[in-house]
Amino acid sequence: MLDSLLHAPTAWLDGAPIAAAQRPAAGADYHYWGYCPRTGAAYTLPRSALARAVAQGLMAQLAGETLAEGKMFGVLLVQTPTGKLAVLRAFSGLWQGPSAGWVPPLPGRPQVALQEARTLDQLRTIKDRLLVLERLPEQDTYARWQQQQQADRHILNQRHRDRKQARDLQRQTLTDTLTGEPLAEALAALRQQSRGDKAERRRFKRQWRDRLAPLEAALQSADAEITALRQQRRDLSRQLQADMHAAYTLTNFAGESLPIQALARGGNLPTGTGDCCAPKLLHTAAQYGLEPLAMAEFWWGPAQGDRRAGEFYGACADRCQPIMGFLLSGLSAQVLQTATIPAGAHPAAPLHPCQGLEITVLYQDPWLIAVEKPAGLLSVPGRYRDRADSALSRLRLTLPEGAFLQPVHRLDQDTSGLLLLALDADTHRQLSQQFAQRQVAKTYQAIVVGQVAKSSGIIDLPLWGDPTQRPRQQVNWPQGKPSQTRFEVLHREGDFTRIAFYPLTGRTHQLRVHAAHPQGLNAPIAGDRLYGHSEPGQRLHLHAQSLQFTHPHSQAAILINSAVPF
Repeated sequence: MLDSLLHAPTAWLDGAPIAAAQRPAAGADYHYWGYCPRTGAAYTLPRSALARAVAQGLMAQLAGETLAEGKMFGVLLVQTPTGKLAVLRAFSGLWQGPSAGWVPPLPGRPQVALQEARTLDQLRTIKDRLLVLERLPEQDTYARWQQQQQADRHILNQRHRDRKQARDLQRQTLTDTLTGEPLAEALAALRQQSRGDKAERRRFKRQWRDRLAPLEAALQSADAEITALRQQRRDLSRQLQADMHAAYTLTNFAGESLPIQALARGGNLPTGTGDCCAPKLLHTAAQYGLEPLAMAEFWWGPAQGDRRAGEFYGACADRCQPIMGFLLSGLSAQVLQTATIPAGAHPAAPLHPCQGLEITVLYQDPWLIAVEKPAGLLSVPGRYRDRADSALSRLRLTLPEGAFLQPVHRLDQDTSGLLLLALDADTHRQLSQQFAQRQVAKTYQAIVVGQVAKSSGIIDLPLWGDPTQRPRQQVNWPQGKPSQTRFEVLHREGDFTRIAFYPLTGRTHQLRVHAAHPQGLNAPIAGDRLYGHSEPGQRLHLHAQSLQFTHPHSQAAILINSAVPF
């Protein structure tokens, strides 16, 4: 079995011998890392130049394979008990391609394979049904009829206002010119006309109610079914996750074997933990007594989200990173090169932080903290380990282990400025409620490329995130969510305009799309690599300048400002 899994590195290096400069651990640009859950000792494994070279050779071989969907592939350089240098290779999840020569799934997968197939089939059926329900033609018909009802009501109300105005004038004239029985009869006729208008309004409401009722019933039924299907989807996923984690067993280099559920340490590990390349590779190496020297994982096949074919990625933050300490346990312990950690803070070991991007605290009290996030730094950690550095993870280094810290909102990685975080759950709930109910006044400044003709106005464009083009957002009238932005021109100079944005909603990339779209300002924000054009090294010229909100505990009005850096 082992002989069929081990490959010579030269098989992916065109048969060329390994040069002295290509030592297995030399030229590392990333380190897999973790702390042993039993001893707390730190372990690392490099992504070296040789591992990357072998991985690139594997990419050349995969170029002849057609993948229906993209996935992660990985190689692990190992030393056998006889001192021979060899390579293990793996792919994440399942693949319809050749399986010979690839490391097998973790022990326990055959026990849940049938259940997984059935569950995934059920989840696909639910997904297809949800797509149908979320795109019912009745939704467009209902929206169109509501618009027609509003227009017809406007016409009816205007006609009734005109009639009432005419009756008021006529009533005044009759009062001035008639008396007695003739006046009473004339006024009664005017009252009858008024009652006729009221009856017409009742008929209008009844007719539209009868017309819209079947559509409303259909949409309410669809909403109820959507809610039930989403709950069913959650239940199926949780059950599959629990059964997988109970069945999957991992072995480390200290000779310990544990089911994945034993490694959750009170938390939840997502479905698919153990199916990634790194756990397969490291478990297999530990199982056969192979010493790992370096590892590299890359994406291959159609792009998905921010993952692109041929790009190297580190351990994913949600599936692999939580179990990496156990997987690496038993190797030679390392001293991790960390960023400066204040005394008393727990060691999180950000191995590759965004250097030079400093966070400035602008306001802090026992309940909340407001910081100035630099452009280029994530608000919260990304999925993969090489995107773990963020404003949230850095601030957590300054707090005792287990202390509560959660962002109330987020800024794009490319956007600089004010970021508000809560220091307890109640404060987080109350501030989140203020954001959701649009009780927080937000001001952004931007420089856009183009001359904006209007001095001010409101942009109202529905935004939708196409799952096939993430993270890009697009204007989509049938499917998009409402998004509104008030803007004001502050200064014009040449081909550039300085704008103040006051977002009324908080959709992803809202200001960037509203600026760039032809129905918005038709002037992309300078440095916008997604919706405009960005020169190398140019930052996105968008800054969260101020926040005004009510303090959840003192009820005082809080206004926090951040200086615009451009």
